[in-house]
Amino acid sequence: MRNNVDVLIIGAGAAGMMCAIEAGRRGRSVFIIDHASAPGEKIRISGGGRCNFTNLHAAPANYLGSNPHFCISALRRYTQRDFIALVDRHGIAWHEKTLGQLFCDGSARQIINMLVDEMRGAGVEMRLGIAVRAIHQDGEGYRVELESQSVRCRSLVIACGGKSIPKMGATGFGYEIAGQFGLKVTETRPALVPLTFNDQTLAALKPLSGIGVDATVTHGSTTFSEAMLFTHRGLSGPAILQISSYWREGDVVSVDLLPGRDVFTILKTARGRNGKQAVQTVLGDHLPKRLAQHIAETSVPDKALADLPDKQLMLVASAVHRWQVKPAGSEGYRTAEVTLGGVNTDQLDQKTMEVRSRKGLYFIGEVVDVTGWLGGYNFQWAWSSGWAAGQAA
Repeated sequence: MRNNVDVLIIGAGAAGMMCAIEAGRRGRSVFIIDHASAPGEKIRISGGGRCNFTNLHAAPANYLGSNPHFCISALRRYTQRDFIALVDRHGIAWHEKTLGQLFCDGSARQIINMLVDEMRGAGVEMRLGIAVRAIHQDGEGYRVELESQSVRCRSLVIACGGKSIPKMGATGFGYEIAGQFGLKVTETRPALVPLTFNDQTLAALKPLSGIGVDATVTHGSTTFSEAMLFTHRGLSGPAILQISSYWREGDVVSVDLLPGRDVFTILKTARGRNGKQAVQTVLGDHLPKRLAQHIAETSVPDKALADLPDKQLMLVASAVHRWQVKPAGSEGYRTAEVTLGGVNTDQLDQKTMEVRSRKGLYFIGEVVDVTGWLGGYNFQWAWSSGWAAGQAA
């Protein structure tokens, strides 16, 4: 490894590799380093090993952050269509699942190999399994102390991600670097993560563990309609992961367990046709049997439909359509797909990702306070922000 380069990138993940490719294409000498032994580890495990590499509907509205407008420039300048074109040029077969989510037909390693090949073609040098000891601003550039040498660069790009999935090597190192240079970091917390219950609620819902339903989950004015799963810790599934980015401790989440149907009308009609039926029997035609039984047992007396007035049928309908639940917490960074919060974007140039007060210093990807929905949106932010920095670094 040379001691002087134009661009040094810390983090060989999605954003870092995209930035390296673009900077290298501009004729810049580029080094990319990572403490992990392999590049793109989060890419490798994503999408069940098939990599949900982008979303057809990716737009600024699908992202959270203290400044929701910050992501607009990068997302518009390097779009999902641009990344799809890159995938197509490499002959990688892909398919669309639900809600615009795109996956490789084969392995997620195809995306990693594509990025590595592109870096190689752009003259990028990559070093893995190497730790950063210190970073100093040095004249018009930066000096990065590694385990065995010191490297000077004119542009330093921080692409080392957030705290999510520490078993993959995730740390808060990027936030430490931001702090070293006097940058504000918006409070970080696990996002796209399963929610957990207290012991009392868990005991009451224990019989439902393993049951999945298509649900509509609401927090405030935000609603997601996707699959939901009861677990031995609480709730999971896409709908819950989505709402977790908006939920805070102490908040109530409202769940419609049978969206698009009118349970009151269903029960009233069933009462008129066969009043001897039990509530759980009728609900069991529309919901998993154990869930139907739980709702019936906890909302109305154990009586035949004929013995239940409209008021009590409405209680059942409310239990199905407006189940109010207060999670105790989340499963934390251990299972969180991304980190919410990060380097405050008011300090960054939205076109280049450069720190306004530190010429030549860039932050991209998950370390920045931009967090996407579940379904390929966070990878698109990595591609877009990495591309933007790569045009300037």
